[in-house]
Amino acid sequence: MPSNNSARQSDPYHTLKIDTFACAWCGLTVSATAGDGVRRNHCPSCLHSRHVTDHVEGGPSDCHGRMAPIAIAVLRTGDWMLIHRCVRCDELTSNPICADDNQLVLMRMAVRPLAQPPFPLEAFGAL
Repeated sequence: MPSNNSARQSDPYHTLKIDTFACAWCGLTVSATAGDGVRRNHCPSCLHSRHVTDHVEGGPSDCHGRMAPIAIAVLRTGDWMLIHRCVRCDELTSNPICADDNQLVLMRMAVRPLAQPPFPLEAFGAL
């Protein structure tokens, strides 16, 4: 007669499954669920992701390229969205940030346009 312990191990309802993925950029093994329970699609450390969803056509993407974080968008609600560009096909996507995302990387992206403007800031002195 099998013990209760071995019966539990073969029972699919008592098996703990943690959905993870490997980061396409830094290789970190990441939980697909953020600390606040929200499903994540990007690495919390470097903010890169993998192009697995075709946002133009809908459904899965055949590209599977690396999605590089390029910008932060702030919605009218105050929520931040992470903008990614696929390095293979150039498709753009937006995804909400997660509570455990790297705050330093997020802030570096958010202030980059102010730190490196496309025109000289001296032009504002004449106004």
